[in-house]
Amino acid sequence: MNEAGDTGVTALQRGGGLAAWRQIADALAAEIRSGAVTAGAQLPAESALAARFGVNRHTVRRALGVLAEDGLVRTTQGKGSFVEQGPIPYPIGPRTRFSEIVSRAGREAWGDLIAASTMPAGPDWAEALEIVPGTPILELHTMHRADGAPISTARTCLPLPRFAGFDAAYAASGSITRAYAGFAVADYTRLSTRIGARPASPEEAERLDIAPGRSLIILSSVNVDRDGQRIQATRSLFAADRVELVVE
Repeated sequence: MNEAGDTGVTALQRGGGLAAWRQIADALAAEIRSGAVTAGAQLPAESALAARFGVNRHTVRRALGVLAEDGLVRTTQGKGSFVEQGPIPYPIGPRTRFSEIVSRAGREAWGDLIAASTMPAGPDWAEALEIVPGTPILELHTMHRADGAPISTARTCLPLPRFAGFDAAYAASGSITRAYAGFAVADYTRLSTRIGARPASPEEAERLDIAPGRSLIILSSVNVDRDGQRIQATRSLFAADRVELVVE
């Protein structure tokens, strides 16, 4: 495949009834599926692709949008377009750890803290954590990545005052498990998981670098410590094309 700066030109069929953007999308898709462009690789810039195919950038952008809708590429604002990697096998069982799961797949895991706040527990969170409604909880909004690609975004609630300061520990470590180590939680297990699915909203799609309307997997889970105390309730939204759930 031509790289950015390559002056080679791929001729398109003109007047044959097949739109230029469709021909470009088909050509790039064929290169991706054949392995000519490897998983995780960055595609040339829009300007380079426009020069290669002899079209304007708007036409290229439409072709890339189609590839994103088909789950073949992801486009990150300010960084460019990347070939999607294969889905990560994601076991759901007693010990579900994002970092461990991603590492076993040979990819680098990291979690970003988007926001944190203290709030009174509503009925749903209170039930999940077995606390009285209105009891203060710490709410975290997080993003989880594998080799820099967004895999999931989550809303996690933890009881207070036990986990006061957990947000800072998570921001520093990038991992729920590593953050727990500073709160005398050496191990924890999954008490329950509920699985659902729906299309992504425009805001969720932008956050996960997927096309609007692509499918999300929704995991609602509760974790307990070694004493059986409920310590975490989470609602995660996974880009469905990037994980393959394995229920253990």
